[in-house]
Amino acid sequence: MKIGFISLGCTKNLVDTEMTIGLFKEHNYEIVNNVKEAEVIIINTCGFIESAKQEAIDTMLEMAEYKQTGKCKYLIAMGCLIERYQKELEKLIPEVDLFISIKEYDKLWEKIENLINKENKNVQIAELDYLERVVTTGSTTTYLKIAEGCSNKCTYCAIPNIRGPYISRPFEEIIEEAKSLASKGYKEIIVIAQDTTKYGIDLYEKPRLAELLDEISKIEGIKWLRFLYAYPEGITDELIQTVKNNPKICKYFDIPIQHISNSVLKRMNRKTTGEKIEILVKKIKKEIPEVVLRTSLIVGFPGETEEDFKKLYDFVEKGYFDKLGVFKYSKEDGTPAARLPEQIHYKTKQKRLDQIMSLAQKISKQKLQEKLGNVYEMLVETKTFDNKYYCGRTYMDIPEEDGLIFVPNTKPGLENIWIKVKVTDVKNYDLIGKII
Repeated sequence: MKIGFISLGCTKNLVDTEMTIGLFKEHNYEIVNNVKEAEVIIINTCGFIESAKQEAIDTMLEMAEYKQTGKCKYLIAMGCLIERYQKELEKLIPEVDLFISIKEYDKLWEKIENLINKENKNVQIAELDYLERVVTTGSTTTYLKIAEGCSNKCTYCAIPNIRGPYISRPFEEIIEEAKSLASKGYKEIIVIAQDTTKYGIDLYEKPRLAELLDEISKIEGIKWLRFLYAYPEGITDELIQTVKNNPKICKYFDIPIQHISNSVLKRMNRKTTGEKIEILVKKIKKEIPEVVLRTSLIVGFPGETEEDFKKLYDFVEKGYFDKLGVFKYSKEDGTPAARLPEQIHYKTKQKRLDQIMSLAQKISKQKLQEKLGNVYEMLVETKTFDNKYYCGRTYMDIPEEDGLIFVPNTKPGLENIWIKVKVTDVKNYDLIGKII
C-alpha cells in the first residue's frame, strides 16, 4: 500500500513526521512523494497560531477531495491541531478517517493498522523511533530534537497545553542519534527544541546544552552544528564561550525575545527584562564579533501602548539583530493572554507589523551591503530552475527562514559540498557571489 505524508508547521513537527515515515518504511509500506499517488494520506498538523491552524484545515479539506476523486482510501490527521480541536474537527471534516492526538503517539501504529487492516486481529506493537526516522531534508542537513514540550508558560502560547511540560531526552540517547545521522552522511546537524537552553535541567538539575553541543561536535563527519531556539534568560556565559571557541558550531544565535518593553514582557510572563536583553546581545557581539543574531517579535500584544511599541521600534533600529521575524499577536484559545483586557485592534496590529518589517528590511539590506567583498564557506544545496546558478547557505543562514547565496554554475557536481565564495552583489535578502 502506498503512503503519502504532509508535514506542516515547525521542524519539531517535521521530526515527528520523519519518525512516522520510518515506522511505515520498517513495515514495508511504499512511501510516495506525490500524495496524488497515495492510497493513505497522513497529515501532521500545526495548531500554534491562527494562520497555521487555517493552513492545516485547508490542507485536510484539500486532501478530502483526493479521497473522493482520487486514489486515496484513508485520510489520517495527527499532531498539534488534533490535540487542541479533535472533537470540533471530527464534526467539521468527517472525511478524515482517523484523528491521532499527540497524547496518543504511543498507540499511533496500533490505531493506523486497525484502520487500514481491519481484518488483521494480530496488530504488531511498534513505536516511533528516532533512530529509524527517514530524513526528508536532503542528504546533508538534518534536525536533532533534544526535548519535547515546554514549561515556560508564556501567556500567549498554547504549546505547553498541546505538547505538555518540557522533557529532555537522555544525553546518551541524543549522542547515539547524532552518531547515527553522521554515519548516514549528514554533515550539518541543527539541534532543536522549543527552548534549547533549558536542556538537561529537568533530568540533571542543571543546563547541559553547552556540554551536549561540545560532545556532538566530536562526532566524525559533522562539519556544521547549530541550535534553535535560545531563550535569552537561558543563554549562559558557558554557552557563549562554547559557541565562540568550537569551530564546528556556527556563530549564530536565534533568540526569540518577543518584545523589549518591560510592561509587555511582564504581561507575556517572560522571565527577563528589556535591559537584560540588551546587555546580553551586546555581550554576545563583543565576545563573537562575526556572530549572526536572529530574533522573533510579537506586535499588538494586549495592552501594548504606543510608548511600548516605540521602545520596540527604537530597539530594532539599533541594529543588534541581523535577521528578525515579526508576528501579529494571535489570540489563542486556552491561553491567559486571550483573557487579558485591552486587546489591540487588528488594523493597529497590522500597522505596527508593517512598520517593524519595513525597518527590518532596511537594516537587513545595510548589513548585507557590509558583506560585499567578504569570503565565506558556502554549503551548495541545489541549482536554480534554469541551471545558471548554484544556491546555498553560509553559516549566517538557517534553512527556510534566512536568505541564500547564489553563485554562477561554472563547475559541475558541486551539490552538497562546501565551497569558498566571494560576495559580489546584494539582492533583497540574498547574496550574489563567485567561486574562488
